[in-house]
Amino acid sequence: MRLIKYPDRTAWKELLKRPALDNSSLETTVQNVLQDVKQNGDTAIKKYTLQFDKATLAQFEVSKEESASAANLVSKELKKAIKQAAENIRKFHKAQEQPVKTIITSPGVKCWRRSVAIEKVGLYIPGGSAPLFSTILMLGIPAKIAGCKEIILCTPPAANGTVNPAILFAAQFVGIKKIFKVGGVQAIGAMAYGTETIPQVYKIFGPGNQYVTCAKQLINKEGIAIDMPAGPSEVCVWSDKTCVPSFVAADLLSQAEHGADSQVILISSDEKVIEKVQAEIELQVEKLPRKDIALKALENSKAILVRNDKEATEMINEYAPEHLIISCKSDEKLASKIVNAGSIFLGNYSPESAGDYASGTNHTLPTNGFAKAYSGVSLDSFVKKITFQKLSKQGIKNIGKTIELMAEAEGLDAHKNAVTLRIK
Repeated sequence: MRLIKYPDRTAWKELLKRPALDNSSLETTVQNVLQDVKQNGDTAIKKYTLQFDKATLAQFEVSKEESASAANLVSKELKKAIKQAAENIRKFHKAQEQPVKTIITSPGVKCWRRSVAIEKVGLYIPGGSAPLFSTILMLGIPAKIAGCKEIILCTPPAANGTVNPAILFAAQFVGIKKIFKVGGVQAIGAMAYGTETIPQVYKIFGPGNQYVTCAKQLINKEGIAIDMPAGPSEVCVWSDKTCVPSFVAADLLSQAEHGADSQVILISSDEKVIEKVQAEIELQVEKLPRKDIALKALENSKAILVRNDKEATEMINEYAPEHLIISCKSDEKLASKIVNAGSIFLGNYSPESAGDYASGTNHTLPTNGFAKAYSGVSLDSFVKKITFQKLSKQGIKNIGKTIELMAEAEGLDAHKNAVTLRIK
């Protein structure tokens, strides 16, 4: 990690940039794949599955036999862990349900709002070197609570055409039955447009690399809803002298191991803390199986020495991290000043890993600064809010004049007449 001391505010924007591919070439590549999938369906899917995943598949859908046998390949300990995590996630998201509340805005004017589940949703679950079966819990559980009628799951296959058993067990446990061995841009295209075997959905969820994120943003332009732009993972840790340097180092490395395009940021007003954390990183990274990936991510990462808490707060709000860990004495007080972050972890005993797996909050979060405007996935992500109103004869009389005057002022006489006729 590169150390930057007391950077001038004018340099913050450049300093806090995320690592990224050339967007112009990225969009062209992704758009070509999407168009191919749109026009050629399963034929294109087979081509790209062979090209990118090195797998030749006779069929994409995971069979009932494959799902059933997967359960036998998952250890009892892992099954128990998945079930405990699922229970906490279910509790947290179930509590987000809102009862219908009727509001009388004027005498005879009744308004209310009801949450209605999105009928068809697609879940993208990254595979490869880090099969994120935990994401199935994070997306599948709120989708089930919301009442989505059709849930499609796409995940990349291994070269031998299999899917990680933990992914299949988690899907089975949550109650997802339609699972397809398709990954990357081609999976996003399949769910967006539909193919001969993969159904089209109305909204697509799930994290992914820059190609998957770009694909989601492009299909969003065509009217297919997405959860958010969720690209390479990132964490920002804000520490003072009360932190445990080994904990902070472990938290930074837990994100660095996600991928070479991940980024981790350490912010502190205490230079000794930064020195201790960097020493711990050097010790811990050597023991990681994904050491090479973590080291590559650390090349994109920075330790920033700031003057005080105020400057740290302003810098974090400018960065808008996906994950923010506050390892400081007054963690809750400092957190109240943060307005741009996906999810916040407070104190020395709240690692980002807790939110990734089992505390109950959702780990599908906005990255790349999108936390300035986007929230993480919640129960609300899987529903539409439909508003209703019912006016009595007296109700339309009570607000009729207001409507007539406003419609007339906007030059919309038909709008005015729709009220005038009723009043007369």
